[in-house]
Amino acid sequence: MLPNDNNAARMRTQILIKIAEAYLENNLEATDRIPLELRPKSMASTRCCIYKDRAVLKYRCMAAMGHSTEDETDELKSLSSYAKDALTRESVDGPVLTVIDTACSACISAQYLVTNACRGCFAQPCRVNCPKNAITMVNGKAKIDPELCINCGRCKDMCPYHAVIRVPIPCEEACPVDAISKDEEGKEHIDHEKCISCGKCLRSCPFGAIMEKSQILDVLKQIKETDKEVVAMVAPAIMGQFPGDINQIVGAIKAVGFDKVIEVAVGADITTRNEGDEFVERMEEGAEFMTTSCCPAYVQAVKKHIPEIEPFVSHTLSPMRYTSEIVKKEMPECVSVFIGPCIAKRVEAMEDANTDYVMTFEELGALFVASGVMVGECEASELDRVASGESRAFPLTGGVAGAVAAYLDGKADYRPEAVDGLSVANVKTLKRYATKKGTVPGNMLEVMCCEGGCISGPGTIALPNKATRTVTKYKESSPTIKGTTNEETTSSCGGGCSGCKCCG
Repeated sequence: MLPNDNNAARMRTQILIKIAEAYLENNLEATDRIPLELRPKSMASTRCCIYKDRAVLKYRCMAAMGHSTEDETDELKSLSSYAKDALTRESVDGPVLTVIDTACSACISAQYLVTNACRGCFAQPCRVNCPKNAITMVNGKAKIDPELCINCGRCKDMCPYHAVIRVPIPCEEACPVDAISKDEEGKEHIDHEKCISCGKCLRSCPFGAIMEKSQILDVLKQIKETDKEVVAMVAPAIMGQFPGDINQIVGAIKAVGFDKVIEVAVGADITTRNEGDEFVERMEEGAEFMTTSCCPAYVQAVKKHIPEIEPFVSHTLSPMRYTSEIVKKEMPECVSVFIGPCIAKRVEAMEDANTDYVMTFEELGALFVASGVMVGECEASELDRVASGESRAFPLTGGVAGAVAAYLDGKADYRPEAVDGLSVANVKTLKRYATKKGTVPGNMLEVMCCEGGCISGPGTIALPNKATRTVTKYKESSPTIKGTTNEETTSSCGGGCSGCKCCG
């Protein structure tokens, strides 16, 4: 996976900023000039010509306005028209990812190549160990016949000079569920029946050909054009994404127009308690193990690709679900906006009547810039609820399992293990666990789609190591789940209980 900071990511952020600026300045016509401003004639083109660069930028702008580029029917339709269309819709629906075929490089199929590091050695382990005799020696160098090669990789493993390299297709390589593949023209397409909206292909494509459909215009419309209170539900992974402490971040979010801010760790406290109780109940009933259910990409993977493991997945809702439930119980007419690191949350929100919109940290950062808000200089504003430190650590690998362990406090035989990141190999491993063809290491599996946890999500803007340190520090400065003072807000059973704020 590519690091967060690269030219494709920077361009995506610049587009979001310019679209937000155009809306805030009440000048949607300015969006028509975004491709020209980002690729002026004085700038060298990155493709065959500057006009193709601009065409790709137009499609990126469409996606940043919440449109699927595959649905374009009129190439002459202006960006300002797409922006106006975005402001008339009730919601963003359909697939959350879109492929810009014009930007796709149509990478050659994954293959092994011999580099000039080859010394033509006498041992020739690459040739000797090739199961298909696909390697011959030509002019003293090894050569691979692509017609015979089966991409087993033995030549790469055997070469003492590391002269054989594997050239992958980055987006296909990153997808854990084989949801992206080439069409007859060599362009990549996403099979949305298979896609789990994890965003790994988006992060991996070096050409920025894969985009998510942003909801930044939809949220801006709710903030500026309605009388409803707009509530930001902020994932704890926000720590480390922006300068300043949590109170300055809350102040900055309110400065761009949100009326209230609640941290999703409050909902995570409910998840912790419910998941802990469910674990104890399942173990008493004789279950071999249980898995967490917080990661929406994992939940989608279970539904579409690992149905065998579904009986072992916790029925407990995610922190976002519980938080939005609290918000809607207290303010039924408000607009709830989840702000976090995850693209798959958009799919989860479509299934949740209490969550109206989803923004990523990248979109929030663009909104800060467009609004001229400097987070580190904002007036501090306190959260109205204090969540536990354990629940504030949910975005880190081991965080969910650790929170449940703290809640159980040794009252059960609790042996957690982490599946740190969904990959093709890990999907197969989970299938083996479910069918008892592999020994499950522990009785509680915490499954995260992103390696390292949510702090590595496709909607983040900070380096994972920095975010991990900041989230850890935030956790350590917070009360334990046994010591939170807002017990009444964390006892939700999803409705019907007595005495808690969410259920009235």
